[in-house]
Amino acid sequence: MIAQKDWLEKDFYQILGVSENSSAKEITKNYRKLARKLHPDANPDDQQAETKFKEISAAYDVIGDEKKRSEYDELRRLGPLGSSFNSGSNGFDSGGIPFDISEIFGNFFGNQPSRGSQRGLDIEATLPLSFLDAVNGVTTTLTLGNQNGKGSTSVKVKIPPGVENGQKVRVKGKGQSGPAGSGDLFVIVQVEPHDLFGREGKNLTVVTRVTFPQLVLGSEVKVDTLEGSKVTLRIPPGTPNGRTFRVKGGGVATPRGVGDLLVTVEVEIPTQVSDKELLLIEELADVMSKKTPKD
Repeated sequence: MIAQKDWLEKDFYQILGVSENSSAKEITKNYRKLARKLHPDANPDDQQAETKFKEISAAYDVIGDEKKRSEYDELRRLGPLGSSFNSGSNGFDSGGIPFDISEIFGNFFGNQPSRGSQRGLDIEATLPLSFLDAVNGVTTTLTLGNQNGKGSTSVKVKIPPGVENGQKVRVKGKGQSGPAGSGDLFVIVQVEPHDLFGREGKNLTVVTRVTFPQLVLGSEVKVDTLEGSKVTLRIPPGTPNGRTFRVKGGGVATPRGVGDLLVTVEVEIPTQVSDKELLLIEELADVMSKKTPKD
């Protein structure tokens, strides 16, 4: 069982707005809903939204995984005793310092504590990733500074495809060393934004500029994909500005499936127009101003 410090300090079910009895499908549905609402790309100037997005990502990383959810539920059931349980040994952890279980019971009976079964502490490190590396997955090397401040250690880290900003990737046995074995390294992924694409869970988002006639009359436009190719998007006549279309299978491939590409069409207002264009626009404006609601 992996004992994370915040597993008992935070209620991941409450953070995701679900109950302890919710199904995996319900948890995923609520997570995606919150992720779309709080994603940094949708709230570029809202630091609070970014913080909440990281919180729901961390919560979903635990209760969105069947094994981690089981361990988390067991820790919650154990209460304060469970918060001290340490992975990889029959030990406890208090204030970040691991103790053997015999030490705790030994204190009640005046016995000398035994510390021979200590496992090294888990550690965390942050890894900046490009948007593409987060989507496609990458194997890279992470440099960790030693505790004594002298020298450093290089650790090979395999990032699976589809990781999200704030998600933790576990590297077994790369934490602090101890008599009973080393702890684990938890790599916190920091995904850099893309110039063109955004992300909502498994889905990618992109904005495509079109002209007013293209929305009114209908048209076909070429839309960029993350791979560098283009797909054809058919815009029906009378499409409102800001409508979002879904391109199936054009999103991120994750262990939970492949997402879609969400294309939002927005009218591009020209900053310069010719005399002929200006005349036609004025004529159109005049005609439209004379239309009645029945027209």
